[in-house]
Amino acid sequence: MCGLLGLVCPTEADAGASRDAVAHAMRCQRHRGPDETGTWAGDEVVFGFNRLSIIDVDHSHQPLHWSPEGVQERYTLLFNGEIYNYLELRQELIEQHGATMRTHGDGEVIVALYHYLGQAAVSKLRGMFSFLIWDWRRRVVFGARDPFGIKPLFYSAGPGGVAFSSEKKALLELAPRLRVPSTLDRTALQHYLTLQYVPEPESMHQEIRRIESGMSFTISPGGRLVTDRYFFHTFRPTPLRKESPERLYTEIADVMRDSVAKHMRADVTVGSFLSGGIDSTAIAALAREHNPNLVTFTTGFEREGYSEVDVAAESAAAIGVKHVVRTVGPEEMMEALPLIVWYLDDPVADPALVPLWFIAREARRHVKVVLSGEGADELFGGYTIYREPLSLAAFEKVPGALRRAMGSLSTKIPEGTRGKDLLRRGALDLEQRYYGNARIFRDDQLRSVLRTFDDRVSHMDITAGPYRESRGWDPVTRMQHVDLFTWLRGDILVKADKVTMANSLELRVPFLDTEVFKVAAKIPLDQKITKETTKYALRQALREIVPGHVLNRRKLGFPVPIRLWLREEMYDWARQIVLKSQTDEEIDKNAVLRLLEEHRAGTLDHSRRIWALLVYMLWHGIFIEHRIQPRIPEPHYPVKL
Repeated sequence: MCGLLGLVCPTEADAGASRDAVAHAMRCQRHRGPDETGTWAGDEVVFGFNRLSIIDVDHSHQPLHWSPEGVQERYTLLFNGEIYNYLELRQELIEQHGATMRTHGDGEVIVALYHYLGQAAVSKLRGMFSFLIWDWRRRVVFGARDPFGIKPLFYSAGPGGVAFSSEKKALLELAPRLRVPSTLDRTALQHYLTLQYVPEPESMHQEIRRIESGMSFTISPGGRLVTDRYFFHTFRPTPLRKESPERLYTEIADVMRDSVAKHMRADVTVGSFLSGGIDSTAIAALAREHNPNLVTFTTGFEREGYSEVDVAAESAAAIGVKHVVRTVGPEEMMEALPLIVWYLDDPVADPALVPLWFIAREARRHVKVVLSGEGADELFGGYTIYREPLSLAAFEKVPGALRRAMGSLSTKIPEGTRGKDLLRRGALDLEQRYYGNARIFRDDQLRSVLRTFDDRVSHMDITAGPYRESRGWDPVTRMQHVDLFTWLRGDILVKADKVTMANSLELRVPFLDTEVFKVAAKIPLDQKITKETTKYALRQALREIVPGHVLNRRKLGFPVPIRLWLREEMYDWARQIVLKSQTDEEIDKNAVLRLLEEHRAGTLDHSRRIWALLVYMLWHGIFIEHRIQPRIPEPHYPVKL
């Protein structure tokens, strides 16, 4: 787990002149790899790397140079992430191809596979990754990002070259060298205020984009970027025979046990996050099978109904692991938020990232790697919203004209009235009503706040592809497919990567494994969603693994009491952020203040919308106005410069 920065220049002279600029820009992502840093220039490329040493700690330094036996100067690799099946692949390379392996790390496996298999190598990798390989002989860079988008990879192109990085901040530093401006992307802003995150491949800067999950690419000096999708998330729900449910449950348990075992591979201590839900509890229980001294970590708030600390502690005792708790108060949140936003690169309006920040800081005092339960809901059908097609089934039988009339009627019902949103959503087709797990501003709400609102921009621009690919599937599976391409990689995995890496902590997600996906993809609808519960098949598979008190418990995650705090402790703080913000060109600040006053009065709950605007205003103050300058702590772990 590390931070990479690669620059592909038009000429060798450009590369030589860019080495210092790359070395300077790498300081923006030093938190991602405080153990080592290195910069290398070769012909038309400059590679920089910040290393967090996890596997083959004393070797596997990067940039990593590799050549087959008897050949000199063939490949140079930058690699961020982990390949969990690297031991098996290493043995395969030796036995089938006669490869000479000079390290015991997973990075060498990637570049050796590429030598023998070419671009097909990426499909054999089981892990989380983004990487660049410079082929000296062919004078081309080949790169890829993992199937789910666990590891980030930004890029920016200009007359001065094309740069790739784990952190967008580094590309902003390189903008003068690339000879590109830094322009706010107002389309991305509108998507953010709708969805809670900036969807791939966008970023909040027009000149910086992201390589999408499951994509590989090539680029030659002076050439254009050519991308190729190597991984397709295809659900194939398969009806079960009467005698086969138990076989399915066994298969799920087996593949999860195998995935956790491989995710435990490390030369440093591995811990686990633990909330009060089934996903993280299952991961911790399976990890305990490999490390009896496993340490687990949870966070919560001193507010009734907003903490899973007690349940997590009960789970930790039941599975027999040491447990560490970190509670968070509103003052800490307000103080930490500008720094967290700096680490995020782009705004993410998910309040859960704040407690995650604090528990990551605490975990780093004890371990260097943690496991977590992200991805289980998307793969196994865990979100409550996935049950909506059941509650809206009656609307599907209503003639289209009558449904449209019901939708019109809903607009006349006052905001906050019980049943208004159900009536409105029941009148819409799935493609219109479902655009992922978070719905912050609807278009009619956003028009009053966003001065740059554009009727031509729609959430359906983002979801059209996933809906087209899933045509003919049942509604729940289509919702899962949409979330894999939007919510998961735009919100869940961004905050998981950015917030943990901000604390030089590697986070691993065993549910997001290609072998696990193969099993989850065939689960039929009635084994995912029932009238009583979600993730039905997963819960059945984990009966002998997780304690009974969490097996059917409602999902909470790391809930944050912003609804209450914005009316009380955080009100003055929020008001000052709005008043000081220089976002008048995009945001009607008087409208924002009205939302804040209505929320404080308790007439309506605007907390999520207010939070999204506050996070954006802080982001704008840091990255556009340069008015807010969080004090960036030096990594408090050994650094070799």
